[in-house]
Amino acid sequence: MLCDALRPATGARILSIASAGDNVFALAEAGAHVVAVDVSDAQLAMLELKRTAIRTLDYPSLLAFLGVWPSDSRLATYARLADALPAFARAFWDARPQDIRDGIVHAGTLERRFATFRKRVVPLVHDRATVLELLREKDRRARIVFYETRWDSWRWRVMFRLLGSRGAVRQILRRVEYGCTELATHSNPYLNFILTGEFGATLPRYLAPGRFLSLRDAMPRITLVRGPADQAAGMHGPFDGFNLSCIFEYLEPLSYAAMYRNLVDAAKPGARLAYWNLTVPRHRPEGMSDRVDVLMDEANALLARDRAFIYHAFVLEQVR
Repeated sequence: MLCDALRPATGARILSIASAGDNVFALAEAGAHVVAVDVSDAQLAMLELKRTAIRTLDYPSLLAFLGVWPSDSRLATYARLADALPAFARAFWDARPQDIRDGIVHAGTLERRFATFRKRVVPLVHDRATVLELLREKDRRARIVFYETRWDSWRWRVMFRLLGSRGAVRQILRRVEYGCTELATHSNPYLNFILTGEFGATLPRYLAPGRFLSLRDAMPRITLVRGPADQAAGMHGPFDGFNLSCIFEYLEPLSYAAMYRNLVDAAKPGARLAYWNLTVPRHRPEGMSDRVDVLMDEANALLARDRAFIYHAFVLEQVR
């Protein structure tokens, strides 16, 4: 979805929020030079370890080390990788052997929340057989029938009411229903991960088996920067595209508008800005309509197939 939005052709320059690296790797594998920026040392340490593993390990060993496949030798593998890490990343991971042992794709705060949801909350609503049936391959009509008759129970709705405010609950329930009915559940790695702790039949794009060699070749095209996104844009621009995740939601309106203007100042003509709205509506600030066009139809079409289905909006805008 993000690659279709930003069109990372060979030689394109894209600024991307680093996060855990998945989108950064996907954009670089597609051909772009990517500046990965984050204010979090933890996220940058995660990206550095994944990048070192991609450079060093063969494909099966990579999946085993990350935690996609089972392994009892991750600490030994880490010992092979550690010397190649920058000092800050090595210090971070040296202090977290249990995260290495468990597989680093399970190590984040969000992943731990998913694990709690999966192990403690879902069993109060649905047994494992029902969960697996939700994830079994079915056509759209069968998915709708299953959701309406088996999954969307009174226990399911009560659980969500206990987890948040009424307005937020309605929004999330609508997005969950969409993800479980309109999108194929068996091939959605994110839904499978949330409910089972595994990716299921389809891996995230950057880990797809047919992309491994080009992924490894893409590692030199990634530059890591610690700091605010607009500061990195000013230092390393201009850019053809921006993956801004949902960072604008965490800024109050004046700070968000100022950051947005700084990013546009670092954009090439025709550059695209892509970002998500989870609960807080964010879009092109007032006073920027003479510089930036909103690509609403294209954004909505992309959102309709977003397998990370919890977001209520996807925003795609283009610099004139």
